[in-house]
Amino acid sequence: MTFVDVDLVIEKEELLRLYRGSARIVSARAIDGRRIQFPAQALRAFVTDSGVNGRFRIEFDQAFKLVSIQAL
Repeated sequence: MTFVDVDLVIEKEELLRLYRGSARIVSARAIDGRRIQFPAQALRAFVTDSGVNGRFRIEFDQAFKLVSIQAL
């Protein structure tokens, strides 16, 4: 398995696009500088009243498909 750590700060208004269906992919720069993309719906468990904010570990399989996301 491959994992990357990312710091995410996504405002509530921006997350509303997720619920409306117009935002399907999140693109972020990992701590080590790599650019990654993953399905926006994977963040639903981490949404608060103010949005999504924090450091997350994102795990991918050998085919680079999302396996899990956990808050650090």
